[in-house]
Amino acid sequence: MKVIVVAGGTGGHIYPAIAIIHKIEEKEPKSKILYIGTTDRMEKDLIPKLGIRYEGIEMSGLDRRHLLSNFAVLNQFRKAIGKAKKIIQEFHPDVVIGVGGYITAPVLYAAHRLKYPILIHEQNSIPGVSNKFLARFADRICVSLPSSVEYFPSQKVVYTGNPRSEEILKVRKMSKRSLGFDISKKLVVIVMGSLGSTTMTQKLKELIPGFENKNYQVLVVTGKAYYEDYQQVVLPTNVRLVPFLDQLIQLLKDTDLIISRAGASTIAEITAIGLPAILVPSPYVTHNHQYMNAKELEEVGACRIVTEEEFSKERILLEIDKLFDHKDQYDQMKIQSRSLGITDSATKIYDELRKLIG
Repeated sequence: MKVIVVAGGTGGHIYPAIAIIHKIEEKEPKSKILYIGTTDRMEKDLIPKLGIRYEGIEMSGLDRRHLLSNFAVLNQFRKAIGKAKKIIQEFHPDVVIGVGGYITAPVLYAAHRLKYPILIHEQNSIPGVSNKFLARFADRICVSLPSSVEYFPSQKVVYTGNPRSEEILKVRKMSKRSLGFDISKKLVVIVMGSLGSTTMTQKLKELIPGFENKNYQVLVVTGKAYYEDYQQVVLPTNVRLVPFLDQLIQLLKDTDLIISRAGASTIAEITAIGLPAILVPSPYVTHNHQYMNAKELEEVGACRIVTEEEFSKERILLEIDKLFDHKDQYDQMKIQSRSLGITDSATKIYDELRKLIG
């Protein structure tokens, strides 16, 4: 199989794209993969390190606050279509896959004009601008969450789940002991996105002293940009700080509760392993889609939602205590979380690709 995969901007798009690539390579080891991303976002460094052929195309997102600046973006879009056409014609793929980010719009539009089969994957409950635009050109649309189905033509859409979930089940558990934690005590992991958050950093600095004398342990993943901000905080003996953790997924398999944002990859990860969660949706994303992601879990009892505005030392300590002190509620949350996890998502997407190619 010859495949072009297009995704960019954030881990929420990039990691599902990598999961799809891994599944294709597992099923058809002789496959040829080309990844197209931006020239200035995280995928430009991450993808080549994985040994995946990479092509970068300059592209920016629309600015909803300064509409006049979008004339430059539209010019970029036209140039990106031209460059994408050349790359696609040279590689001559069997199918082109778009996994999100503004880079997908010009590349998949170019693929449509050249009459190549197109599959797109939507991670969030409310589709992004690019996927709404691309839906008319796609031959198949795979979605992560049931509520996304209604946004797309019924004859094209398939509920597959997020391919990230299948990879999570394969990783080996990392014991909390490796980070110096007591294996006999519960562990709470707090992470506010891979990059961290300015607003949440201040709130977490106020929260950390409240863990003093609690009978559970806490790991705070600050984000590399914010680690220095915590250096003046006096840490209770049961709290550890790290700027970033490559093995976070492995550690979540030995974690009792996560407090995190509600991005698509996070939802896929916690439901795949049935991890109870307190979700703090980012209010800074388009269409407030993180809140809608979290709402799907909350409605079945798979998480608790605490908005950024509601987040306080008192509220979070109370929520943790309520979960750990009521084992029946905690166990039910694990069951409901796992019930939402689709653990063969990447395989389902591969099957759809095969149907498209024939």
